[in-house]
Amino acid sequence: MSAASSRSRAAARGTQGAGNTLGPLARNAWTWTRRIAPWALAALVLALVAQQARSVDWPQVWTSLQKMSPERLALAAGIAAVSYVVYAGFDLVGRHLTRHGLSVQLTLVTAAISYAFNLNFGALVGGFAMRLRLYTRWGVSGATVAKVIAMSMTTNWLGYFWVSGVVLMGAPPKLPGEWAMSDVLLRMIGAAMFALAALYLVLCTWSRRRTLAWRGHELELPDGRLAVVQAMAGGASWMLMGAIVWVLFAGRVDYPVVLGALLMAAVAGVITHVPAGLGVLEAVFVAVLAGTLPTSEVLAVVLAYRAAYYLLPLVLALPAYGWSEAVARRAPAGTRSAR
Repeated sequence: MSAASSRSRAAARGTQGAGNTLGPLARNAWTWTRRIAPWALAALVLALVAQQARSVDWPQVWTSLQKMSPERLALAAGIAAVSYVVYAGFDLVGRHLTRHGLSVQLTLVTAAISYAFNLNFGALVGGFAMRLRLYTRWGVSGATVAKVIAMSMTTNWLGYFWVSGVVLMGAPPKLPGEWAMSDVLLRMIGAAMFALAALYLVLCTWSRRRTLAWRGHELELPDGRLAVVQAMAGGASWMLMGAIVWVLFAGRVDYPVVLGALLMAAVAGVITHVPAGLGVLEAVFVAVLAGTLPTSEVLAVVLAYRAAYYLLPLVLALPAYGWSEAVARRAPAGTRSAR
């Protein structure tokens, strides 16, 4: 064997060894980046929000809040209650598919309590941990709860995609400054979102394969009729949320503009992982409505929305959670679902 050939093989082994070393390093770096990036982004958003908050005339915001009529606030709270019932109904889809045996009433109460905790403390606390706790207290297995959660999330985002698609195609929002995008691009994004929602309906109606698998997770497809119910319920939930804010603005801002701002704020909150979208919701509405209404009035409306849709339901959910725990402890084991 020639010396040149030996050196070549040695170099190849060295390169392979370096590659084997760099592989785990690259994976570890990517893992840590995924863990740190959301928190870094959240810290940046909170810093920007804090900077903006210092420039707000908070006494004027309080004055704007005091000017809201009790009738308007009561109507907003009423719409919020209807919206919670609709959202809680998402879990009925999972109940239908899994046949877990829990009553309709207990399913709705469980979903509503979890949603209130989800909005105020984040998805891990409310959307997952609280749902798992409540359902398993009634004897529903963890695997079944996971399917219910997956179907609820699918219903929610299915509604988000088609409603966002319609808003972007029909009334693309006018984004300020560095956020600005052309109407053509926004309509294209809207069309793509609507198409994805439609694709789900097509798969549920005509696909021979009734289970979708991704990274070890499986999602059972409902039939076409149930998928349409999902789309309508998911869309109604988002539109009712927009109606709450629109009512609080007393018609001074067009409904599509309000709904578009709310939809953007929802995604921004998910990206930043800030619990309850604290500060993110306010920042998006202030940016979108800049030049339309004074900042103090916009913030007053968003704070009233938070009270009606976040805080009031949480006040009701806390004793409801205590009641459900007490009832579950007293319930005979034979009366609980074992599925």
